[in-house]
Amino acid sequence: MGKSLYKKVFEKHAVRELAGGQTQLFMGLHLIHEVTSPQAFAMLRERGLSVPYPERTFATCDHIIPTHNQLRPFQDDLAEQMLVELERNCQQHSIRYLSPQKGEQGVVHVVGPELGLTQPGMTVCCGDSHTSTHGAFGAIAFGIGTSQVRDVLATQTIAMGKLKVRRIEINGRLRPGVYAKDVALFIINKLGVQGGVGYAYEYAGDVFDNFSMDERMTVCNMSIEGGARCGYVNPDETTYEYLRGRQFAPKDAQWEEAVQFWNSIRSDADADYDDVVRWNASEIEPMVTWGITPGQSTPIGSAIPFASEFPADERSVVEEAFGYMDFEPGSPMAGKKIDVAFIGSCTNGRFSDFEEVAKALQRNPDKVAEHVRALVVPGSQTVRQRLVEAGYDKVFEQAGFEFREAGCSMCLAMNPDKLVGRQLCASSSNRNFKGRQGSPKGRTLLMSPLMVAAAALRGKVADAREVFKA
Repeated sequence: MGKSLYKKVFEKHAVRELAGGQTQLFMGLHLIHEVTSPQAFAMLRERGLSVPYPERTFATCDHIIPTHNQLRPFQDDLAEQMLVELERNCQQHSIRYLSPQKGEQGVVHVVGPELGLTQPGMTVCCGDSHTSTHGAFGAIAFGIGTSQVRDVLATQTIAMGKLKVRRIEINGRLRPGVYAKDVALFIINKLGVQGGVGYAYEYAGDVFDNFSMDERMTVCNMSIEGGARCGYVNPDETTYEYLRGRQFAPKDAQWEEAVQFWNSIRSDADADYDDVVRWNASEIEPMVTWGITPGQSTPIGSAIPFASEFPADERSVVEEAFGYMDFEPGSPMAGKKIDVAFIGSCTNGRFSDFEEVAKALQRNPDKVAEHVRALVVPGSQTVRQRLVEAGYDKVFEQAGFEFREAGCSMCLAMNPDKLVGRQLCASSSNRNFKGRQGSPKGRTLLMSPLMVAAAALRGKVADAREVFKA
């Protein structure tokens, strides 16, 4: 019986079996940011420890950085302190800091891939749950807690158990107007937010084979929202073309050696899986969340379901969602009035995400509805520069969007970009938890970037296929 990519990569990075049954796993790439690393570095200092492999750790600032005015010192004292601490720790331990001054800053799961740091066959970790993004390259990537950040800094290893592997196959062609975000929300809707607990997800089939790297990253990013520890796509020519020539990718003779290795760690044709699920791409429609978990979603043309349609053990959370969102079961998703529209985040903050929206806006003379505040926040300085060079910043501004600097922005709202009161936000981010976007009472609807743009123009949830007719 053959092996899956997950099993191959796990075994190649296993250092030893630990007494408790876990494996000490070597980490090839460690990414850090300003939120979860300060305490980890403090723990190192308390123990008099250093960072033995600083070349394997890279740092950026993303969660707390303002996207409107980035002049130092930041107006938020706590944000300034966190960034000062990150800069100090990087300097003390000789860690490469991807700084705004060098034009390398951005959301950690955007800048890592665009620099070529993330490569097939790697183990990748970061003190951020959406590290699963990097699995798009055929890497085993997962988020870790602060104490584990300390462990990786001190030993370049982590203790963890081996996961089961579920293969998710989606074959056929997606309908026009259906995007990677819709695929991710569809999977979570079908399998549930706890369905992936204990699993790594392997994404396969026509849809993922035909996806760009940006699209693969979007789906892998949201693996964690379905309960999976990580998600990945087997590397192929699409992967290699993306990596070719990037700053940290192998060069010259090393490139050919790397491709041979990358091909070798692909899942075998006769690989053994713990579970396999299959869908046809034609089943998927543009999706919108209506509740307080990413699994509480529905196609744009459908109504919000009734609690009776869910298993008994899920109905209390469904009723809680109805009360918090102030939505009536049985009412249509289309037409729900929004207050804010946000396009960005580590899920949908890459160049192609914005380009798709900008091209649609160029075909549509409408402007952002008067009562809507609409933000466009690039995932990195590089993405922002590319948008400016293409003239898309002007397209967004002329349509009534605020075109911002790079950062996490309103995804987690650990910066000035926050919802106010009971505002309802159409968002291309990854979580619609209570209070996620900065207001304890704020409400979030997850959807694709083009669906967010459609909602911004109409001032209410709308089908982008109708708003942006080609």
